[in-house]
Amino acid sequence: MRRRDFITLLGGAAAAWPLAVRAQQVGKVPTIGFLGPNTPTVQRHWTAAFVQRLRELGWIEGRNIAIEYRWGEGRTERFAEITAEFVRLRVDVIVTAGTPPSVAAKQATSIIPIVFAASADPVGTGLVASLARPGGNVTGLSNQMNDLGSKKLELLREIVPGLRRLAIMGNVGNFTVVPEMREVQATARTLGLEVTSLEIHRAEDIAPAFEGLKGSAQALYVIFDYLTNTNRVRINTLALGARLPTMHGQRDYVEAGGLMSYGANIEDLFRRSADYVDKIVRGARPGDIPVEQPIKFDLIINLTTAKTLDLTVPPALLARADEVIE
Repeated sequence: MRRRDFITLLGGAAAAWPLAVRAQQVGKVPTIGFLGPNTPTVQRHWTAAFVQRLRELGWIEGRNIAIEYRWGEGRTERFAEITAEFVRLRVDVIVTAGTPPSVAAKQATSIIPIVFAASADPVGTGLVASLARPGGNVTGLSNQMNDLGSKKLELLREIVPGLRRLAIMGNVGNFTVVPEMREVQATARTLGLEVTSLEIHRAEDIAPAFEGLKGSAQALYVIFDYLTNTNRVRINTLALGARLPTMHGQRDYVEAGGLMSYGANIEDLFRRSADYVDKIVRGARPGDIPVEQPIKFDLIINLTTAKTLDLTVPPALLARADEVIE
């Protein structure tokens, strides 16, 4: 074999080595670019679950793996900036959550593996070709958020007897929010409910949206996304001031004073996303790792908020709750 051919062959083989092996060869640990769409405080439980699972898999932050944390703070324009920075840093894997940050990562690179911890509709939004065979450089976990609207509305009607007028708040700047908003609107109308849609694009739109209601709703359905999650305390404070029971998609909102939530356990999805990172760092191709669905769904009820709103939670609903906050 000629020396030039041998060197070419050797270079190709090195490119195919697992990241962990290559890192050892050059004395560099694999680096994760972690894009949190919210703030460190908002995501602390999710991030902790991810890091803890990495430890269980043998990856110790600061020892044999590095994590570059960046936070979107609920601002869409930050996602492209952060993913571009990850590309410049040449991280080995990008981890994020939510469809807009994941799409921003995919637009930034077709080479660096991308793992999304939670996405409402990864096939419909073009993140992956299919759940079974994602293809390309992207894979992760779905949160099935768009499939739960009718169920959440059903639960809300159980706790708010005689519900006739419903307000729906959603960040329509997030294209994954619109399908859930449409589903809830359609379901509400088939139930004979009057619907008011509060379409927001930024945090500054939240207070004016409540002012526009002027007592025209008996309950508020808040669609989960990075913007409403980052501003969940403000939303719930305004809702309580307006005497509006709220339905949310995640436990965090109920901890912040919301009435109830139903949805996939995001902490568990972040934990499971560490398994994807482990496989990729050890040499698996992201396009060959199937997208998985949630296996844990939580119903959370805040009894303190119910009492503040003079609502009585039916015993049957309390019995079905995964957690009751008092």
